[in-house]
Amino acid sequence: MTRVQQIYPDNRIVLREVGLRDGLQLVKTFPSTSAKQRWMRDEYAAGVRHFEVGSFLPAKTFPQFADVGDIIQTVASLPGAYGIALTLNERGVNEALASGVAEVATVVSATEEHSQANANRSRESAIANVKRLCELRDASAHKPVVNSAISMALGCSIVGPVDPKEVLRLTEKLFEAGVDMVAIADTVGYAGPKQVGELTAAAVKIAGARPICIHLHDTRGMGIANASAALDAGARVLDGSLGGLGGCPFAPGATGNVVFEDLVFLCESKGFATGIDIEKLIAVRGVLKSEMPDEALYGGLARAGLPRGKAA
Repeated sequence: MTRVQQIYPDNRIVLREVGLRDGLQLVKTFPSTSAKQRWMRDEYAAGVRHFEVGSFLPAKTFPQFADVGDIIQTVASLPGAYGIALTLNERGVNEALASGVAEVATVVSATEEHSQANANRSRESAIANVKRLCELRDASAHKPVVNSAISMALGCSIVGPVDPKEVLRLTEKLFEAGVDMVAIADTVGYAGPKQVGELTAAAVKIAGARPICIHLHDTRGMGIANASAALDAGARVLDGSLGGLGGCPFAPGATGNVVFEDLVFLCESKGFATGIDIEKLIAVRGVLKSEMPDEALYGGLARAGLPRGKAA
C-alpha cells in the first residue's frame, strides 16, 4: 500500500476538516493553541481523521497560524489521524517538510488574471513551483503526500466564468509535475450542481486511481447540493469546516466552507459511511463558541438536529 492509499483508501469516503486553516483565515479572533488542540481531539473522538491544520505563512501577517508546528505534533499523536499544511513558497515548503506533516498542500489559480493578482506569477510559473515542491518531497526523509488545489476552478472573482477545459489542462499539468492528488476548489462559490458534477467527473477520469478532492464554499447556498453532485460524479474526498467557518483573503466575496456537520449527514444519507458521529461532531461547536463568540456559525443539523429515528 502506498502512502497515498494509506491516507486516502480506495473506494472510501474521506471528509477533511479544514476549519483549522481555511476556517481561520478571516476571523477577527482565533482560538488559543490549547483550544485548537481540544477542537481537534474532540473531532477525532467523533471519528474525524483528516485535518487541515494551518499554513506556513509569516506569523506577523497570519498570527493565527504561528502555532502550526504544535498543531502538527498534536495530530501526529492521534493514531490514524493525518495533518495537512498549506504552503505558498519554497520557504514554507522547507518548513513543512521539516515539520513531518503528513501532507503538504499548495495552490495554483485557474485563471491567469487571478494568478497574477494573487501571487504575482503566471500559472506556468506556479506549476514550476509545484514541480519544485515535488522534487523537495522526493528528496525528503518522510516523503509526504503533495496536494495542489486549483483555486477559482468553477468561477473566478476577477474574470467570472472559467473554461472547464483550462481546469482539466491544469489538472493534467499538476499530475505531470508530480503531485499525488488535485483539489478542485470553488473558491468563491460560483457553481451549481450541474457544473460541479461535470467538472468532477472529468477530473476523476484524468486522475484514474489518484484522489481528486472537491473543495466547496457555500457563498450562494449551493454547497451541499454541489457536494452531492460531486459524490454522484465519483469524488470520494471532500472538504468542509465545522460551523461553516472560512473565507479567503485573496478571493473577494468568498464566504464560509461547506458546513462539515451537514456534509457528514449528506454522505450518510446517500449511503456513504463516514465513521463520524454527527452528534459528537456538533458538540465540538462549543469550542468555537467559547473561543470566538463573535463569529457566526452555520448549519442545518446544529439548528434542527437529526431527524427523528436517525442514528448519529
